[in-house]
Amino acid sequence: MNPGAAPILTCNAVSRHFGSLRAVDAVSLQVAPGEVLGIGGPNGAGKTTFFDVVTGITAPSGGRIDFMGRDITEAGADEICHAGIARTFQLNAAFEHLTVAENVAVAAQFGRHARRFPGFRLSAASRAAAAEALEFAGLGPKAHLRAGDLPVLDRKLLMIAGAMATEPRMIFLDEPVGGLNSAEIDLVQELVRRMQARGITIVLIEHVMRFLLTLSTRVLIMHHGQIIFEGPPDRVAEDETVVETYLGQGAARRLKRHFAGAPAHA
Repeated sequence: MNPGAAPILTCNAVSRHFGSLRAVDAVSLQVAPGEVLGIGGPNGAGKTTFFDVVTGITAPSGGRIDFMGRDITEAGADEICHAGIARTFQLNAAFEHLTVAENVAVAAQFGRHARRFPGFRLSAASRAAAAEALEFAGLGPKAHLRAGDLPVLDRKLLMIAGAMATEPRMIFLDEPVGGLNSAEIDLVQELVRRMQARGITIVLIEHVMRFLLTLSTRVLIMHHGQIIFEGPPDRVAEDETVVETYLGQGAARRLKRHFAGAPAHA
């Protein structure tokens, strides 16, 4: 990450309202190229809605979003994907009846750029991008399996492979290790590190604090649609508002011991 580089993503007073509910309330932030930005907060804080707005799934109620110097505020999800932003979801998003390879090939075919005449035949470039993404995610040996038959870990890896097949500049990961055991979390953690090593900028939401704080170069904590903390990972547990509204005293103590070098599992 180059601290002096222009931000790859800028959000200025971005909001999303559902009637009187301010799910995202005037959120402003910048993300530097190559950064891993971690977002935490209690359920209902507005984290996923914020992802939905930035990635074009939900239209914003106000504010402006710029990606690589381009205004994408009103752009649709397909246009934003073609511009270089990919994402995964909390719930396992896949074509259940297709194979692992077919799912990733669809992402490569339609996610990399707009096609005026899409057709039904995969291009050689799409097949190559899909094959590379499958190997990157460790799913090459399972390419022939039906997506609906995969266990939880492989479903999450499939979403990551699909995102990588679009050749993104930036990826939004929504709870990539939710429901996984410790060994599986470590596997995904290493995968995210390899994504960052390729120069991909990453924004991730996660409740597993060990994962979130270990990977992130900077952390935001959201509550009631607003940012209540922004700073380095080792300062999260020291913020009284974060401890009171999200972590609790027990988790805060474990995180402090973790950053002090003592064994701890948050």
